[in-house]
This record gives sequence, C-alpha cells and structure tokens, in this order.
Amino acid sequence: VQLQASGGGLVQAGGSLRLSCSASGATFRNLVMGWFRQAPGKEREFVAAIDWNGGISSYAGSAKGRFTISRDNAKNTVYLQMNSLKPEDTDDYLCAARAERLWPLTAPYEYDIWGLGTQVTVSS
Repeated sequence: VQLQASGGGLVQAGGSLRLSCSASGATFRNLVMGWFRQAPGKEREFVAAIDWNGGISSYAGSAKGRFTISRDNAKNTVYLQMNSLKPEDTDDYLCAARAERLWPLTAPYEYDIWGLGTQVTVSS
C-alpha cells in the first residue's frame, strides 16, 4: 500500500489549505485513515482520523472546529480541510492508514502504513 500526501504550502495566518492523501495498492474502503503532524526532532502528533466509510471522525483538541477530515472512497482519497490557520499549525503533515476496521485510532503506533509528508507553513 502506498500513500501520497499533497496540498501543503505557505499561507498567511487565518488562511486555509486542503491536504489530500491518495492511496493505492489496497482496498481503500477497508482503511482507517489518519492525519498526523511532525516537527523535526519531535514525536508525531495526532491531528484527525476517519473511519473506513467516513461516518465517524476524531480530532485533536487543536484541530477541533478548524479542521475537517473527509474521504472519498470512490477516489481512494482522504482530505484534511484546514481553516483559520495559525503559525503554530506549521509542521510536516503526514497521512497514515490502518488496514483493519478498528476504531478509534489516534496514536501513531496504531497505524501501520505511512506516506511522506507535505509541509504546511503558516506565516504571521
């Protein structure tokens, strides 16, 4: 299974970005999908997760009310809509998958498939 994240970039505080993560090599509708963030030299932090059919989602406290995770199983893609961005949201954002229908999954060790990150930089 391969995951490919995209959509990062440089944005001013208060702006928005939409991250995408496409999956290949697996039955996407069976995957729990998550977004994490990571700064250099630091642990990965949970941002959001969504269950296999998109009916249930979970968010870190810092993401609630500003970020929305969604998925399109027909396109094998999960999204992270990021609104009202703050400089402290600056990080590398990674998508992850677990090939089992388990819920909730909010810790990095609970995911067994990882993609490369996409950098999000929010200027003040």
